[in-house]
Amino acid sequence: MAIIRALGSQRRTPRELLADLPELSQASLYRHLSTLEQSGFVEVVEERRRRGAVERTYALGSGGVITAAELAEASRDDHFRYFASFASSLMGQYDRYLERDEIDLERDGVGFREHVLHLSDAELRALLAELRAVLAARSHHEPSPDRSPRLIATVTMPADAPAKETR
Repeated sequence: MAIIRALGSQRRTPRELLADLPELSQASLYRHLSTLEQSGFVEVVEERRRRGAVERTYALGSGGVITAAELAEASRDDHFRYFASFASSLMGQYDRYLERDEIDLERDGVGFREHVLHLSDAELRALLAELRAVLAARSHHEPSPDRSPRLIATVTMPADAPAKETR
């Protein structure tokens, strides 16, 4: 998890990861990177020659856009990896936010909540369309001194029904 957090939404070389994770030995880092790469959680995004050796740059796996056809063919493990990459990227972003010299959750508009809504399939589709429209309307804003980049992430999934009381 420390490696996944350190990668977040960044690309990093093992040398950069070791600098951020001094508790890991070089051998341990490479062993864990190999395991994470084999499982699809991280991938090599660049290789370059450095002093006669090949230096790899890693990023969280599934960083590209996944097509509807790929989703339809994905296994449960694939779906978990996709979601884990998404969640890990969020954790990395939040970790970098917390590393700032000064944080103010209210001023910075930081928040995270869960809302369980009781919706029909049609109501869910309508709500998602509304959210997409609102986000699309704001996505054209150009950077300026009075605008800060804001990350807004959404997750929609069925929630477990609350347990019914028995008497």
